[in-house]
Amino acid sequence: MSMSKNILQAIGNTSLVQLQRVVPPGSAKIFVKLEWENPTGSMKDRAAQAMIARAEEDGRLQPGDTIVEYTGGSTGISLALICVAKGYRLQIITSDAFSQNKLNQMSALGAELTLIPSEGGLTTKKLILDMIAAAKEFSQRPHTYWTNQLYNADSIAGYHSLAEEIWNQTNGKIDAFVHSVGTAASVRGVATVLKRHHPRIKIIAVEPSESAVLLGGQPGPHKIEGVGIGYTPPLWEPSLVDEIIAVKTDDAKAMTRRLAREEGLFAGTSSGANVLAAIQVAARLGPEAKIVTLMVDSGLKYLSTDVYKKML
Repeated sequence: MSMSKNILQAIGNTSLVQLQRVVPPGSAKIFVKLEWENPTGSMKDRAAQAMIARAEEDGRLQPGDTIVEYTGGSTGISLALICVAKGYRLQIITSDAFSQNKLNQMSALGAELTLIPSEGGLTTKKLILDMIAAAKEFSQRPHTYWTNQLYNADSIAGYHSLAEEIWNQTNGKIDAFVHSVGTAASVRGVATVLKRHHPRIKIIAVEPSESAVLLGGQPGPHKIEGVGIGYTPPLWEPSLVDEIIAVKTDDAKAMTRRLAREEGLFAGTSSGANVLAAIQVAARLGPEAKIVTLMVDSGLKYLSTDVYKKML
């Protein structure tokens, strides 16, 4: 292992682990990438680093500027880390719909939070649009840079390295990549690189059943944090995706708990959704195939939610 000069050099190069107990017999092998090994415990460190670096390179972001973003937590936490390392002030527009653990972590890293009220603690299209409107208004202030994650294509490049790691760790022997859709940057970034390596690799996107808009359904409230924004994300690229699978919130939570108790993998709800969808694909592909999905973030971000409270 090499030494890093600063915390930003610790982003990436996460482990790949095969699931042993939750995958039914006769199914494809499922491997999970432990993205909680990134400094803030989330894959979003990759996107935040890319957005800030590219804005610095082309002059959109200047020394002394304030950064603003709307986020359910993980992107905000990652941006807070980058801002600490690079000396920027950070304003986060968020909501009571998201884990208190995430809000606390953002504050701990120095972010200033503005909370937008939700409808009963649920993620809805209205909530996302209200958060965006608040961020846009704040961004009109002098010396302020809005990363605007839903529209910022710079974030896609942050996941190219993730795809290269997957390709190298599997020695190019991967049949499918399964992952849930929030901004769609991670699915798009990984799919672009994997398809370049081998077009036969199947890309399967995952969304909440309660808000299955990518499948043509109506938007609705759900509790899979960080995904399912209630409308098609601007960064969504359907030509890269071979299939979309919808997963119920309660099923995702149940699988998240199973991963902790049966695999020793302590993750968030979207990771449970990823594994549920991967198991569906694994049943079809058979025992000779290999599937990769992501442990998106750490379960430590969800201790205040009913995902883990029900286990007590």
